[in-house]
This record gives sequence, C-alpha cells and structure tokens, in this order.
Amino acid sequence: MTKTQTISMTAAGPEASSGTAQFLAPLVLGLQALAVNGKQAHWNVRGSNFIAIHELLDQVVANAQGSADLAAERIVALGLPIDARVATVAEKNGATAVPAGFTQWQDIVRAIVADMDVVIADTQAAIDGLDEVDLTSQDVAIAIKAGLEKDRWFLAAHLAE
Repeated sequence: MTKTQTISMTAAGPEASSGTAQFLAPLVLGLQALAVNGKQAHWNVRGSNFIAIHELLDQVVANAQGSADLAAERIVALGLPIDARVATVAEKNGATAVPAGFTQWQDIVRAIVADMDVVIADTQAAIDGLDEVDLTSQDVAIAIKAGLEKDRWFLAAHLAE
C-alpha cells in the first residue's frame, strides 16, 4: 500500500490546495484525453485539407500537452499528487467524438472541436470555482482557456462558410 503524504508547498494552506486540485485535476485529465484524441485524428485525417488539418492537429496536441503539464504542475506545487494515468484519463473521458479509423477532414475537425468544447466547459467551471479558492490557480485556468479557444477557432474556421 502506498502512503500519500500531503505537504503544502505554499502559504495557501491545505484547504486552498485541495480546492485547487478539485478544479484543476479534471482539466489535466481532459487535456490529456484531447492530446491522445488529437494525435489519433492527426494520423487518420483524409481529404482535400489533409496537410493543413494534419499539421494543425499536431499544434493542438502540443498545446493540450503543455496545458495539462501547467495545470498538473500547479497541483503538485501546492503539495498534492495528480493521477493522470491512462486508465484514469479513460475513466473520466470515456466518450469521444473522434473516430477510430480514416476519416474525412470535416468529420475530424467536428470531432476534435466537440472534444475541445468539453474541456473548455471544464475550464470555465475551474475559472468560476477558483475565484473563491486560489487566484493564482485561476490565472492558470484562464491561460488554458485562452489557448483552447484559440486552437478551437483555428480548427472551426476550416468549417466556416
């Protein structure tokens, strides 16, 4: 049996630490799922916009990984562990819109945008909840949301008419 010891690394205290983890942990898991699903989409996209979407998905994946790292490191900096193992990510994010095989670029974009919308909603919930808990962590969530919305815009613009 593993014993977990929580040592607050900041003056925020244990209440702020656990409150922060409550809001940021779902972001870590959602962003990790977005990175995996984005790479799946990257490998299987097909059609006339292949190269543009293929390369854009690599950027979405990199940004999701970086944002997951930012949120996870904030939790750990406050003295709490984060569980972002594959099984934990899959448990929280079981349903995905991303298909398993070759898919036309329009459907891939719609699927990734749908996955992003779920993470953006979790991010907004974190922003709202962290307002009373830890403003520094709220700033982390705000930065993550800004990046997600930018990436969503870049993808969704391909579908605009």
